Amino acid sequence: MSQPALLHSRSALLPSTSRASPPSPLHLRRTRRRRCGVVMASSTTAPAPAGLKEGIAGLYDESSGVWESIWGDHMHHGFYDSGEAASMADHRRAQIRMIEEALAFAAVSDDPAKKPKTIVDVGCGIGGSSRYLAKKYGAQSRGITLSPVQAERGNALAAAEGLSDKVAANVSLQVADALEQPFPDGQFDLVWSMESGEHMPDKRKDIKTADWSENVAPFWPAVIKSALTWKGLTSLLKAGWKTIRGAMVMPLMIEGYKKGLIKFTIITCRKPGAV
Repeated sequence: MSQPALLHSRSALLPSTSRASPPSPLHLRRTRRRRCGVVMASSTTAPAPAGLKEGIAGLYDESSGVWESIWGDHMHHGFYDSGEAASMADHRRAQIRMIEEALAFAAVSDDPAKKPKTIVDVGCGIGGSSRYLAKKYGAQSRGITLSPVQAERGNALAAAEGLSDKVAANVSLQVADALEQPFPDGQFDLVWSMESGEHMPDKRKDIKTADWSENVAPFWPAVIKSALTWKGLTSLLKAGWKTIRGAMVMPLMIEGYKKGLIKFTIITCRKPGAV
């Protein structure tokens, strides 16, 4: 029995005076199993501007080390109970909970006969989710990222955990574009994409969604507190101006969540006919 394909996206909510074009297909056919499909929703439908991929890769080449040194190997939001205040000590627990909540939302089975055995992590970062899922399910996990620095670091972390040379619970990351993936059709049971949908300019109408904005909003105040520590400030200075500019928008993330201008959504689907 196949698993649902799961995508997780953070997207901006357009002002009421704006109009979005109708969504268009997200071409992830190369990662589809015959009984498994992928869909997403977003207001962004324009073609990718020239240099977009290079810009994304450069940003993560430069900033991933800072993130890992301060917040660890999971480069995504944490999930909190609504109204819960987040402390610095909660980061890891909340980030792991985000993964588990997403798996539960998509009804990914823990049954040995039904659990995913092959996984692709689209927009894998340094492989935090790839390694977690590989160990949880005893699966072969392949991650793709536009950043060579992320792929190299993620493979080093997988090797350090003994996940690079096993038949089961095997992890390998490579540089590839989510819209032009290098994998043959029917290779994966589970398609996982944690917070990379905002980088994809071509998206399809969603089938099942939920608004998790309230559950991730506490993450940004906690991130700012971490950034204002001595370790955070020195890491930002070492990373360079591009990363510093990125850090300067963190207060806008808090304001955006408070005003309802930013929505954090989760999306999942099954290919028609899947059981």
